[in-house]
Amino acid sequence: MSRKPKRDLTMEEQLARGPVDLPFLMLTMMLVGIGLIMVFSASYASALYDNSASVGNNPLFYIKRQAMFAAAGLVVMYLVSKINYQTLRVLSIPLLAGSIGLLVLVLTPLGVTINDAQRWLKMFLVAGPTFQPSEIAKVAVIIFFAARLSKRDTEKKRKFTNRTLTGRTLNRLERIGFLELIPYGLVLGTVLVLVVLEPHMSGTILIMVGAASVLFAAGIHMGWFVSLGSIAVAGLAFIIFNTKYMTSRINLWLDPWLDPQGKGYQTIQSLLAIGSGGLLGLGLGNSRQKLLYIPEPENDFVFAIVVEELGFVGAAIVLLLFALLILRGYWLAIHARDKFGALTVVGIITLLAVQVFLNIGVVTNLIPNTGISLPFFSYGGTALMIHMAEMGIVLSISRQIPAPKND
Repeated sequence: MSRKPKRDLTMEEQLARGPVDLPFLMLTMMLVGIGLIMVFSASYASALYDNSASVGNNPLFYIKRQAMFAAAGLVVMYLVSKINYQTLRVLSIPLLAGSIGLLVLVLTPLGVTINDAQRWLKMFLVAGPTFQPSEIAKVAVIIFFAARLSKRDTEKKRKFTNRTLTGRTLNRLERIGFLELIPYGLVLGTVLVLVVLEPHMSGTILIMVGAASVLFAAGIHMGWFVSLGSIAVAGLAFIIFNTKYMTSRINLWLDPWLDPQGKGYQTIQSLLAIGSGGLLGLGLGNSRQKLLYIPEPENDFVFAIVVEELGFVGAAIVLLLFALLILRGYWLAIHARDKFGALTVVGIITLLAVQVFLNIGVVTNLIPNTGISLPFFSYGGTALMIHMAEMGIVLSISRQIPAPKND
């Protein structure tokens, strides 16, 4: 039997099969690897002394689960990086609608409440590990905004009749860009309201930052950021000072010793861990604060253990790796094949950068406790997989960066 001749690849298919950006990939892998080591070190004691049915005094409990999710995350990152990112344009609306649906489910009896906040869903709704739909919503908003704004330069401005007051008013609003922002405002407002109702202030901030970064990179006038940003800050301040648990966090940020054995305890122990690290640290595995002093040291406060064990030098190296990853991400955005790819990378990388800053700020008590995890480091399997999927999207976009021309 004669074989069918192979079909020639289209230009789109050839571009999608290009090489990924190796510097970005290697930086991601290094951070994931160091993160696994630190989760193992930070969680060893707390798991060893945890006699609950799930942990059973198994010191390897957390690292086994985190390593399993990291391996799955690598597969997800690889598969996503092989997908032609142009597919995300088509999926932007279904992805956004699905994330909004999940946020609605969180507020139903299916939502899981932890520490007085109802932010989680079971992976299979009634069973399995939990995840935060807000993590998916962050990416969904970025992709939706990038898909629409990438067509901004080719869309014709709408014109209304000047014969009526309504028409003249609409023309003025169109000229200053207000009408253009309405669909983005409605989408962002819907997502933010659902996240605030959980309540999840850190998720609210991250979604706002991700959306704002895409709007800014797309060329929206700076005046809108000043005016709408002022309104957003005022709204957040109103919510914070009228929500009991948020107000208590502000007070404890100003003075953790107001409740040294209660809600200020974790911050105090974190500062002690950082101060104990010195220049070179106590050595990997030698942290004292992880010995049941810092509550859940493998989660949001894992960076305190990094500083205590690796010292200022080790912590600086970790931050340098994050900085290089972020800078490389923006470099990829500048050199992306099209505006959609550039805007998507800007949103994802800005989200990563802000999350790192906010987590380090909380650990060092620079800002109030926001409950934001440190990407690639904090324990949490589904969050790790989502972060690696995001890196996969960036790598997919890097495959189609035009090769430099040789003179």
